[in-house]
Amino acid sequence: MSKDLPSLKPGDVIRMLKKIGFEFYRQKGSHKIYVKDGYMVIVPEHNKDLKKGTLFNIIKGTGLSVDEFLKFK
Repeated sequence: MSKDLPSLKPGDVIRMLKKIGFEFYRQKGSHKIYVKDGYMVIVPEHNKDLKKGTLFNIIKGTGLSVDEFLKFK
């Protein structure tokens, strides 16, 4: 896992996913599910920064590298 991941709130990650082309699919509780071309990511929507491991798994689920994903910030 990369130690240079920034602290991001779920809203920031959702905006980045939309820029990449992910679309909202459904929601279960406070977890929103976004899909694009066979990729699916789950974003827990809370009012605090995402943990590094959670953010890393979201990025991994997009099929992009960390650097490619952060370009959409």
